[in-house]
Amino acid sequence: MNKELIIDSNPSEIVIALLEDKQLVELHKDKKNNNFSVGDIYLGKVKKIISGLNAAFVDVGYEKDAFLHYLDLGAQVNSLNKYTKLAIAGKSKILAMENFILEKEIEKTGKINNVLSVNQPVLVQIAKEPISTKGPRITSEISIAGRYLVLVPFSDRVSVSQKIRNSEEKIRLKRLVQSIKPKNFGIIVRTVAEGKKVADLDADLKGLVEKWYNVAAKLEGARPPKIIQGEMNRTSAILRDLLTEEFNHVHVNDQGVYEEMKDYIKTIAPGKTDILKHYKNKVPIFDYLGVEKQIKSSFGKIVSIRGGTYLIIEHTEALHVIDVNSGHRINADNSQESNALEVNLEAAAEIARQLRLRDIGGIIVVDFIDMVEAGNRRKLFEKMKEEMKKDRAKHNILPPSKFGLVQITRQRVRTETNVEILEKCPACGGSGEVKPSIIIIDEIENNLRYLVQEQNEKDLTLRVHPFIYSYLTKGLYSLKLKWFVKYKTWFRLEPSISYHFLEYRFFNKLDDEIKM
Repeated sequence: MNKELIIDSNPSEIVIALLEDKQLVELHKDKKNNNFSVGDIYLGKVKKIISGLNAAFVDVGYEKDAFLHYLDLGAQVNSLNKYTKLAIAGKSKILAMENFILEKEIEKTGKINNVLSVNQPVLVQIAKEPISTKGPRITSEISIAGRYLVLVPFSDRVSVSQKIRNSEEKIRLKRLVQSIKPKNFGIIVRTVAEGKKVADLDADLKGLVEKWYNVAAKLEGARPPKIIQGEMNRTSAILRDLLTEEFNHVHVNDQGVYEEMKDYIKTIAPGKTDILKHYKNKVPIFDYLGVEKQIKSSFGKIVSIRGGTYLIIEHTEALHVIDVNSGHRINADNSQESNALEVNLEAAAEIARQLRLRDIGGIIVVDFIDMVEAGNRRKLFEKMKEEMKKDRAKHNILPPSKFGLVQITRQRVRTETNVEILEKCPACGGSGEVKPSIIIIDEIENNLRYLVQEQNEKDLTLRVHPFIYSYLTKGLYSLKLKWFVKYKTWFRLEPSISYHFLEYRFFNKLDDEIKM
């Protein structure tokens, strides 16, 4: 399989496109000011314990407290808390893991208030990034990922990725890791370790152990909330997880990112540095390499497949629903059952791609075209499982129900990728109706009041048409100044020539638009 990585770096974010055989299969957006990425390690402070949920809310510096459930504490949380307390007190130099005495594991059915207390400092790791109005989901079962291995402090267990099918290779890898593993460290062997020699695994392990001791050193004198160890950026993480012999090209349009990636590739795969290409053309990199066209055709409510088949993808609060339609595709030489099977098999491949591309998580229900024969339903189920093997996210697929529905659960750790592909009328927003301009100022003020007083938003930016900007800032005692006095909150006001006369939008401190 031919794999390509195309990276578009701009001042606010890095957009990463992964192509397999020239087809777009993953699209990642990594904001440069994102301080709460999966894998980041924080020293947090317990703010509140909710016995009814058997969970705690932890302050990690985000505007919303992070959620920590009892089941995410990890069996050795008492050992972690003890180690953290000693490290904060400045005793990290004597905290050699091989000499550290582990505490008793917590019970699986225990209560969180027996483990944590309010205002207690805790070392946690981001498990899910903030999504919508929710804060981050965190865990105190710390793990540090490398190229071939994942290090789990305060454990002695060695496990091997289930994606390695060869039982002899699994046994070999497990024996190798057990022979080099330091005491009180657990190890998870990653899929890319298959076939690797002990020297490669040992070098990776030593790097991970060094990272853990760096975490301990940074804890000395630390006061929560504080970031202790940042996960590498999404670009390097994708290279770490995906770089194989099948990777043929990596294109990047930014000199700084190019140099960073070149150094990183030298450390993980010295023989692959020639695949990295610095793109210098004036034409946008996604346009030049045909990615933008694929993005526009792959997102949206309706997704077309060859031969007239198409999918309808709907998102509700609880789940995603995908409907498979054959369109005008009919093969007169085949029976209805054969046509349905052919369409469903093609749709299964596209659905697996769409789940990766949009990073859809949670519950997904797929309504395939009805098939009568049990053998055909089994073929569809096997096809769906085969296509989903390419997906790195944890997932589970159930066989078709008696109603022809296939239910899928897929791990959700980040906000779903969404690309607006439809252009709306700039004046009416697609409704066919225009708001009276006389009430626009009142409407802006009402929304400002709601965000400040009801939603407790801080560090707001309001972008408006230049005419509205002039109206809001005219005079010594302008409307902007009046609103500041009235609501006791300063906000940035910026003109945008791309907005139509009645258009305005609010943005938070991360420059994400606040939907009203």
